[in-house]
Amino acid sequence: MILSDRTIREEIAAGRLIIDPYDPKLVQPASLDLRLSLKFRVFADVSMYGQMGKAYIDTKESVADIMRLVEVKDGEPFMLPPRQFVLGSTVETVTLPADLVGRLEGRSSLGRIGVVIHSTAGYIDCGYSGQITLEISNLSPLPIALYPGMRIAQISFARMTTPAERPYGHKDLSSKYQGQQDPTPSKLFMDFTTSKDEGRRTKGKRRG
Repeated sequence: MILSDRTIREEIAAGRLIIDPYDPKLVQPASLDLRLSLKFRVFADVSMYGQMGKAYIDTKESVADIMRLVEVKDGEPFMLPPRQFVLGSTVETVTLPADLVGRLEGRSSLGRIGVVIHSTAGYIDCGYSGQITLEISNLSPLPIALYPGMRIAQISFARMTTPAERPYGHKDLSSKYQGQQDPTPSKLFMDFTTSKDEGRRTKGKRRG
């Protein structure tokens, strides 16, 4: 069941759904608009990466060293080159209760000029808390000026059949992005470390 504007306001007023900072004017008929922050994370120059001894992205390794954080001055645009990909972030920190999930979508007006705000990560799990990292691409043939504070995305909310027994951030889960602030690079490499650790624990149990 998708939450209406009335229910979104009720959930926020009850303190179950937390949007910080919260601007009531951003509530839409069945969603909430989210704004673009000042910070972006961009890939280092490809040629420089080649000089580092590797000409590809290894999913088993951290990419933090090949991305740099860029902060735009208030009132100035971030120029997104044609057919380029960067990470952005929402101004708002979103905190979901154990029985609500979020669905992040781009705005139609931005989509019509070639701006995509997420590649695959449009689903926000129940229990999540943090700013939302945006996977921003420019599909157009021209640079696009993105302004911090502009409405960049919208999030809708759906109620689950029951509250999750282990919501995102639970101690038994590997919730890599819980509490994230600013554009956060991929932590995919942690999947491989976690798999090795689980394998060791399993082998240890078998020995016992």
